Amino acid sequence: MDSTTRANRAAWETAAQKHVREYAELLAEARTGGSLTAVEHALLDPLLAGRPAVVHLQSGHGLDDVDLVRGGARTVIGIDYSTMATGAARRRAVELGFPCHYVVSALPGAPLAAGSADLVYTGKGALIWMPDIDAWARDAARLLRPGGHLFVFEGHPAVPLWTADADRPRIRPDRSYFGSSHVNDSFPANGAVEWQWTLGRIVTALIDAGLLIRHLGEHPEPFWRMGGVTAAAWDGRLPNTFSLLASRP
Repeated sequence: MDSTTRANRAAWETAAQKHVREYAELLAEARTGGSLTAVEHALLDPLLAGRPAVVHLQSGHGLDDVDLVRGGARTVIGIDYSTMATGAARRRAVELGFPCHYVVSALPGAPLAAGSADLVYTGKGALIWMPDIDAWARDAARLLRPGGHLFVFEGHPAVPLWTADADRPRIRPDRSYFGSSHVNDSFPANGAVEWQWTLGRIVTALIDAGLLIRHLGEHPEPFWRMGGVTAAAWDGRLPNTFSLLASRP
């Protein structure tokens, strides 16, 4: 790993301690489901009906994995560079009896064979940790079998511009939509670097990797709301998430 990725991984190991401290609560959430959003279900349910083998890039706490299996996935392999997060997710899957398995690895560069997946799933804060969006797109395409799908549900690239003001949305003066990266000063371990990829850059990377774009949607609802904050940027007038479905010919 390069020095920035190592620092980000260390920050995530610190942040993922939450998954251990709140293990009982997350286990209860996994039992009841509901991690996948309505937007995700609308696009994923027809794919999950085919009992796909799923690879989840940057699997985090693993609650999405349980929902993917509940929706029909035959197996889910989650890949994340946090040993803390993957360990807690693995323990939950074992307790619940779900066929979810976990690999610790930095991405891009998933240590799985080409054509391992019918469906590659990712998002909800994943792409901002990718230092090379083109390598990520090639890696996702490599994992897919012919006819397989990549599904992304992610924070909109414009979100770093929005302030958390409650009266009306404003644009942060220290951010640019076309900026390449910025330091996340609110992350549990200060100094974590996030990369900023425009929507056009993400789509083009997938096209260059040989995938066909089947769907691209933009949505006003954020996938995560900071506790204690009621931001005007969430009131339905601005894009806060996007959904993307692509396929490998």
